Amino acid sequence: MSKYPEARRDDSKVDDYHGTKIADPYMWCEDPDADETKAFVDAQNEISMPYLQKCRVRDQFHDRLKEMWDFPKYGCPFKRGPRYFYFYNTGLQNQSVLYVQDSLEGEARVFLDPNKFSDDGTVALRGYSYTEDGEYLAYGLSSSGSDWVTIKFMKVEGAEQLPDVLERVKFSCMSWTHDGKGLFYNTYPEQDGKSDGTETTANLHQKLYYHRLGTKQSEDILCAEFPENPKWMSGAELSDDGRYIVLSVSEGCDPVNRLYYCDMETLTNGIDGLLSWVKLVDNFDAEYEYITNEGTLFTFKTNLKSPKYKLINIDISKPEMENWSDLIPESEQDVLEWAACVNKDKLVLCYLNDVKSRLYLHDLKSGSRLTSFPLDVGTVTGYSGKKKDTEIFYQFTSFLTPGVIYRCDLTAEELAPAVFRQIDVKGFDPNQFQTIQVFFKSKDGTKIPMFIVHRKGIELNSSHPVLLYGYGGFNISITPGFSVSRIVFMQYLGGILAIPNIRGGGEYGETWHRGATSGNKQNCFDDFQSAAEWLIDNKYTKAERITINGGSNGGLLVAACANQRPDLFGCVINQVGVMDMLKFHKFTIGHAWTTDYGCSDKKEDFEWLIKYSPLHNIKIPEGDGVQYPAMLLLTADHDDRVVPLHSLKYIAELQHVMRNETKQTNPLMIRIDTKAGHGAGKPTAKLIEEYSDIYAFIAENLALQWEDGPSKL
Repeated sequence: MSKYPEARRDDSKVDDYHGTKIADPYMWCEDPDADETKAFVDAQNEISMPYLQKCRVRDQFHDRLKEMWDFPKYGCPFKRGPRYFYFYNTGLQNQSVLYVQDSLEGEARVFLDPNKFSDDGTVALRGYSYTEDGEYLAYGLSSSGSDWVTIKFMKVEGAEQLPDVLERVKFSCMSWTHDGKGLFYNTYPEQDGKSDGTETTANLHQKLYYHRLGTKQSEDILCAEFPENPKWMSGAELSDDGRYIVLSVSEGCDPVNRLYYCDMETLTNGIDGLLSWVKLVDNFDAEYEYITNEGTLFTFKTNLKSPKYKLINIDISKPEMENWSDLIPESEQDVLEWAACVNKDKLVLCYLNDVKSRLYLHDLKSGSRLTSFPLDVGTVTGYSGKKKDTEIFYQFTSFLTPGVIYRCDLTAEELAPAVFRQIDVKGFDPNQFQTIQVFFKSKDGTKIPMFIVHRKGIELNSSHPVLLYGYGGFNISITPGFSVSRIVFMQYLGGILAIPNIRGGGEYGETWHRGATSGNKQNCFDDFQSAAEWLIDNKYTKAERITINGGSNGGLLVAACANQRPDLFGCVINQVGVMDMLKFHKFTIGHAWTTDYGCSDKKEDFEWLIKYSPLHNIKIPEGDGVQYPAMLLLTADHDDRVVPLHSLKYIAELQHVMRNETKQTNPLMIRIDTKAGHGAGKPTAKLIEEYSDIYAFIAENLALQWEDGPSKL
């Protein structure tokens, strides 16, 4: 412990929260460009990087991971105009490549290769949009993992790059008008200082613009702004018939939005200024997502008085709420995740049933269910098919299925989805593993589902290393997915994967989400700790063999749990976590998270935030020999979602509190990456290095042995 850097404590930095004084001795970490911050980052990496490189199994894990990662990865084909497109990665390419073919039987050729944008793969594709006729493409580029995006344009015929460039784009729509002359997008105003993803400046006053193809960005037309509400964000999309511009306005991450529209036939001079928006819903009581329309009859997915979601019809010619009608009512058991219109008058609906995908075909006019598409236990991770298309593609994955892409011709007399592509991983036999789902009771008696994945034939003797992963926030569902690094952990380190679907997520709809927000946030920590206790009680493992892992909101989860129950875990992997719950809303897009967490500016919210804020609840563990679990924090210099100051402050305080504790023999470290962000678009090479470090740290601190043959479980 004495080798850890001694971060300067500035005891003069004290904030007053409604009469309660809270010290912030590492406030200087909030300036990423300060020499002191840079020196602190370097000093931490000078300890963590050599440690990770010397971990006993790192080289073996890295080599096996790289070998298994080298398998072909396909995305769902999608039709735009007369052509088909799909993403493909040969195996170890840093970024997946966009291919085009003139027909499903035609020869595929490279259309757009993001790997050519940078030598190290740190420039990634972040969003794309085709014109209605498929002849032009707008695509976003992100550098070093930042949320900032630059939009560029191509003519599809001949893959010709166009001169148009749009800057200062973030959290943006990309929606072409059906005439192909231009598109709607969102920007933020110019701000003092830099905007490259390393800044901490709050993102406020987002605006909606229309860009005409072939013109300069300075000539773009402002179509919507909300100067009285600087936190509001918007996104525009065109109706299927191209007549209406549908605008969704949100104020945070809650699944609620205002709903406006503009009839383009009323624009006598075209799009030439702020649009006259008709306010269909002008409050934040529920979520409304446009699905399709037949003339003035619009279909929306909504959670209005339906926490598991439903489809409703609204005729905008008589928009009063008493005229609204349910097209497909809320299910009693299942959560409606998404819906899409296809083949003119059909709807594809994807539900979540006990955290497993279910896919159905319905009639658009009556809402009646026509058929179901067969699926194993897992997740629909990809879909393509528009209203004018007569076929759909959908991609399925699970903990043990790398991916299967299905195609279904909706004009056939009998609908029979056929395997279009099967994705296989060399050296991986799914028949050696099994997935089960169990249900356990949390502290308050709530029944929580949990997936457990491991090699077949294990003996339950409390000895197995467990990777316990959780998230629990923002209405996000953690569904089955394939992970090469987790397979290597199970196959060669004898590990078990456990994923409890704790409250705060969307697995059972908005009620489940609300069960761990604001003053109820402790519920998700209780759920997660109860999962660990269930695994111990049922002889899967023991406390010192459990590694807890989470990222972003999940980083908050594992940090809070480590503070509250350091005796319950042996290792903590905390990726880009939210640690300072009193100040998170002050940086970049943090203000949008107050819908889940609350805000310390309000006395009531402060009183619950201070109880679990990871930064403010670090203390010497009670009990003989009880210490903090081995802890590895991970963050990156271009993370402008959860800025690095969260992790820097936390590790500084943790090392300070535990520095002189002789019982603290477990390492407490941080790994700070460069030219990387919150995670989206991270190149393959960086992912392999990061996972190798993570699992090497786990193996080192749980004393796991590498087993070349089948694991002796």
